[in-house]
Amino acid sequence: MSEQLKRAIKTPGAIFMGLGSIIGIGVFVSIAIATQVAGTGVLFAIIIAGVLAIFNGLSSAQLAANYPVSGGTYEYGYRTLGHWWGFSAGWMFVVAKTASAATAALGCAGYLIYLFELNHITWLYPVLALSILIVLTFLVSGGISRSNRANTLIVIFTIFGLSSFIIAAFASSPEGFDLNYFNLELPESGLNSILMASALMFVAYTGYGRIATLGEEVVEPRKTIPKAIILSLSSIALLYLLVAMAALTVMGDEAFGNTIDGEAAPLMMAAQALSLPGIGLIVSLAAITAMLGVLLNLLLGISRVLLAMGRRGDVPVSLSKINPESQSPTAAVWVTGFLISLLVVTGDIKLTWSFSAFTVLIYYSITNLSALMLKPDQRLYPLFVPIGGLAGCLFLAFWLDPEILVAGLLVLAAGWVWHFFRR
Repeated sequence: MSEQLKRAIKTPGAIFMGLGSIIGIGVFVSIAIATQVAGTGVLFAIIIAGVLAIFNGLSSAQLAANYPVSGGTYEYGYRTLGHWWGFSAGWMFVVAKTASAATAALGCAGYLIYLFELNHITWLYPVLALSILIVLTFLVSGGISRSNRANTLIVIFTIFGLSSFIIAAFASSPEGFDLNYFNLELPESGLNSILMASALMFVAYTGYGRIATLGEEVVEPRKTIPKAIILSLSSIALLYLLVAMAALTVMGDEAFGNTIDGEAAPLMMAAQALSLPGIGLIVSLAAITAMLGVLLNLLLGISRVLLAMGRRGDVPVSLSKINPESQSPTAAVWVTGFLISLLVVTGDIKLTWSFSAFTVLIYYSITNLSALMLKPDQRLYPLFVPIGGLAGCLFLAFWLDPEILVAGLLVLAAGWVWHFFRR
């Protein structure tokens, strides 16, 4: 029998783990990327992506309640659909979340560089991102309890910083909180832009999957996991809308969308546009802590999927070993850090985020397909939940740039070749 991880995460810890996984790149970087694509239509994109995330979250919740083990959809796919589906989910998760983690490390470095006005040192961006990654990898290798405490502190400060920005933005606007101000119309490029922005924003919600991925370490998973996922998602959808509205109020859609070009500190630029003493510093520190939280949670999630894949022999078995002192899959954690570093050195935050969008949509398509296979007595929610989630994921996946689609499909094909020879 393989070694088991210790159940140490209760409901509050699971909720904070979900919030820590979601609040970060999505709110501090990807809202600006989506705004550049869809203008004020980003508000529609946030809602569309949020609805899809709820469907996916409910599918993940009922799967995790029935199969409370490390590995998330990798394990669900194996148990409900067969080894090809399970492997594909695990492979795409590792690829998708490695790209997301690289985006988090680069985003954190971008805010630090902008905060300390070090933009002129061109080589510093990837080097600083790599340094942040190494420190977080060391922290995560120390075990889930230490990681969970650090995550809770990060989330509390991040929410404080974002709340400060939202209040300051609306307080400084003559219109205040007025939906008419946003001129909610389809952009010139039409519905296509909103759907592409929705695909990009969907990734910003998917941190809730970390709760399911850590199912083996959650206390009373059948109760804790669904509750934590639903509360995390509902809180985050409201937060994204308020932050987007605040940023558009301060800068307008064109200027805010352009903040992503050459820099990775969109909300800091929006905060500085307020000309209020200290608000820029608060938002910058909140952004830094948020992306540290995302990176920490991604290191946890990816390493647990590698742990599960090691148990089944889809990757080297050595990755399934658990350190008896820290109760952490130390080898899997450090391999995760190495994989993330390969993308960090590209220094391209838009590339890593777009690539993550396609691969994670394929991953959650398999999640919903697995949920469809549950027996009636295993289901917590009606069948329309996984059907809606599956249809939405497949639909949005093909609204991304063709180059990203081709690259994602090639990576999937490479994984199948690897799996064929491993079998």
